[in-house]
Amino acid sequence: MIEHDIFGGGDWRERLSHIMETMRLLSRERDPQSMVRVYRDRLDEVSHIDRFLSISRRGLEPPLYRIARSSTWKEEIDPWTERERLPVLQGGLLGELLYGNEPRIFDNLEIGREDPAFEYLDGMRSLVAIPVFDGGEALNLVIQMRRSPHAFDPERFPLMAWLTNLFSRATHNLLLSRQLAQAHRSLDREARTIAEIQRSILPERLPDIPGIAFAVEYHPSARASGDYYDFLELEGGRWGIMIADGSGHGTSAAVLMAITHTLVHVDRDRWRDPSRLLEFLNESLVERYTQATGSFVTAFYGIFDPATRELRYSLAGHPPPRIRNCTSGSISGLETATKPPLGMMGDIVYEQRSCQLHPGDRMLLYTDGLSEARNQRGEMFGLERVDSLMSNCSRSTDEIVSGLVEGVRHFSAPAPPEDDLTLVLVDVR
Repeated sequence: MIEHDIFGGGDWRERLSHIMETMRLLSRERDPQSMVRVYRDRLDEVSHIDRFLSISRRGLEPPLYRIARSSTWKEEIDPWTERERLPVLQGGLLGELLYGNEPRIFDNLEIGREDPAFEYLDGMRSLVAIPVFDGGEALNLVIQMRRSPHAFDPERFPLMAWLTNLFSRATHNLLLSRQLAQAHRSLDREARTIAEIQRSILPERLPDIPGIAFAVEYHPSARASGDYYDFLELEGGRWGIMIADGSGHGTSAAVLMAITHTLVHVDRDRWRDPSRLLEFLNESLVERYTQATGSFVTAFYGIFDPATRELRYSLAGHPPPRIRNCTSGSISGLETATKPPLGMMGDIVYEQRSCQLHPGDRMLLYTDGLSEARNQRGEMFGLERVDSLMSNCSRSTDEIVSGLVEGVRHFSAPAPPEDDLTLVLVDVR
């Protein structure tokens, strides 16, 4: 025990050393209960307090209060996790002090046996009561006591009140940090579950279509994604190919994509007509899901006929797929009329167009997490870089999509991706 106390007297270097060691120990703590224990132990070494008490009125009406801590207890109780074990009293001196919201000093305390807190105060002659504020109200009261009268120096009382409230704020912030970490873990578990459910609605494997090879890359920017792709088997060997992107990120976008997937699979007959399917999706989203939230979905849906290599398609605000003609080496976007995304407004007629593909052509379907990825200077990845990475005819489909993903990551580094990224590369043979 050092001479005098931390507020004055003795060698200031010794007091400073003790304070700095206390701060170092407190900085290691991540649990508020443990932090209080360390603080009390260190304070006991220098403050010469005979008894300590903390009371609280959180969640109680006057004149009720809880004994939150007492140095007389043989068993430690965590007031944050074991509140039901804390004694509840009412009235008496402690109730008066707590609801009085003012600091007090008693130099010659006399307490009667009729006081509800007699057992906590008995034998003590000096007492200081320090209100602890939260949200502008004194919800707690810290009490220090000594057996001898006139044991507390009033000149040091302001500093005691200041330090007590500062430590209380530090403890409260640590408690909030713990609660935030618990909430984060809970949300992360939910996000993992949502991500697993979302992945379950994506195709388990790529379809085996004569005359076509596929490569797919799917990279959520968070646990869950707003991106969606699908392959729909039609009669006559034809296949529907869809890619879509919900507004926003994370859980809300994933829910929107799950709704879109469900609507796509409501009626197989609509799969036969690209514009008809998009119009149904749009009306359904507007009517039931997106008007209140302002959410929307961009989408491309095309039907490929392996026998003729014809692609009939329709777009709703989605980036047009890029087509690379391996004979000429040219790369261009599919022709399309500008139409709004799904879910923004009703009564939209989505135009349908067609494109003739040839052996050696490659078509890249993608979400805007590719072309609109940004670097540290705010520049977008852009279609020039996309086309450059698509231009090598000798590279396999897997090498192309891997190169695109790696190109975006290198371009955006060191920042993590801000948007989901999905690529579907179609290789016509």
